[in-house]
Amino acid sequence: MDLSLYFVTGRELLPPGKALQGGVTAVQIREKNSDTLEFLDIARQSKILCMKYNVPLIINDRIDIALAVQANGVHLGQTDMPVHVAKTLLPTGMVIGVSCNNMDHVRKAIEDGVDYIGIGAVWGTTTKELTNPIIGVRGVGSLLQALDGTFIKAVAIGGITSSTVLRTLHGSVSPSGHRLDGIAVVSQIAASATPRSAAQRLKDSFEAWVHGFDVQNQTVQVYDVETIKNGVVELLQVIRDKNPLIHQITNVVVTNQSANATLALGASPIMATASEEMHDLSRIPGALLINFGTITDKDSMILAGKYANEAQKPVVFDPVGVGATQFRKTTASELLNTWQASVIKGNPGEMAALANSKEVQAKGVDSVGSGFADPASFIRELARKERCVAVMTGPTDWVSDGTTVIKLDNGRKILGDITGSGCLVGTCVATFCAGASLLATALGTNPGTESEKLVRGNMLIGAVGGVLALTVAAECAAERIDVHGSGTFLPALIDELYNLKPDTLLSRAKVHVL
Repeated sequence: MDLSLYFVTGRELLPPGKALQGGVTAVQIREKNSDTLEFLDIARQSKILCMKYNVPLIINDRIDIALAVQANGVHLGQTDMPVHVAKTLLPTGMVIGVSCNNMDHVRKAIEDGVDYIGIGAVWGTTTKELTNPIIGVRGVGSLLQALDGTFIKAVAIGGITSSTVLRTLHGSVSPSGHRLDGIAVVSQIAASATPRSAAQRLKDSFEAWVHGFDVQNQTVQVYDVETIKNGVVELLQVIRDKNPLIHQITNVVVTNQSANATLALGASPIMATASEEMHDLSRIPGALLINFGTITDKDSMILAGKYANEAQKPVVFDPVGVGATQFRKTTASELLNTWQASVIKGNPGEMAALANSKEVQAKGVDSVGSGFADPASFIRELARKERCVAVMTGPTDWVSDGTTVIKLDNGRKILGDITGSGCLVGTCVATFCAGASLLATALGTNPGTESEKLVRGNMLIGAVGGVLALTVAAECAAERIDVHGSGTFLPALIDELYNLKPDTLLSRAKVHVL
């Protein structure tokens, strides 16, 4: 059964006729407020329509109705008839699906041998009163991984729309590479004035994303040191030629020096925080940096990230001090479930907090302890989990896209003696990621062929470039005779970013590919 566009409807919603014309691949009739005779009539009419378009019909909850109309399957909730009982009543070959909200539900579904599971709710929804907590996009992956080695399919449900579908599909992939088999949709089709077009847009988005996912898995890029260094130098030139706009919602402590670092690299900073500006700014070529060292603009952070994803712009997330308070942890989770970060950058304590690891602890915005025993494996797994490039800063910097791990050994200890040195790394990473995005456009890539992506350009090279730019500049600044301490180091650092040359990057960069 093709579950790629699974339409859930009922009497109070739009009949499925036009939606079927738009590419719906399965229909579930959900009637919670109808008596048996009404439900039977609705199911019979729906069966006629579904047969006309060769689309399977699934009945929610009511096994008697499913049998009466010879439906293709039934869908059972956690409080409906148990699967093992349903199997004794249903004929061989009738599909059984089950709603799942947590790992216990999934394990029971596997034990019962169901054909598919519906995972949700992924987003908030008004079409059904929720009795379980919202899972969030990032919560789907672990449930999918439990299905590894089985033939059970999975669809996500709950608040999925044309504006959230790519975020849902991309972010739901498990660390093992297990993806969704489909999306279950209610109001995006049912409440649309043009249900056929609404269904077609969702189907097209799903198919484009699956195609891109398969292609990416078949063509893993292999990096070497020379390729990485040359890629970074190329991005530096793009930044200085194109002057991208780097929109920064950032820590108030570092606003001025972050803006100066952006200018020194050749980009243009804007420190805008009003929610009314977020959409317009997202349409200007460049990148978005969200640093929540001082969390006062959460609504703007949410909007900015959503709009940047829609525009395929890089989003760099710097979760400053995320392990310090429950509020920061909750906020980080909300942001990362709403939009897809292209790069997440943090110190070991911050990255450990995001990964729910106790191996490294944090004190305020700083890490404490000696770090991870195996930083390469940690950063690779975090990148896989978050479906982005992960950057872990420290005496040694680690960068990974979930496959390749790059170790960087530039920098000077004095960087840690100035306020916001980590925030400056985020600024530089966002600037180089903007360069990577602009380079992808300059190479003539047709945006229409990349409609399945949430960001364009090589974010791994962008992240490495940002880290190298700051750490190499720090080495040059620390060696100057006019630098006597942290007070003279900061302006010298901005000078060295301004005067950074390709040859300097190539000769000084200490890059190791693992």
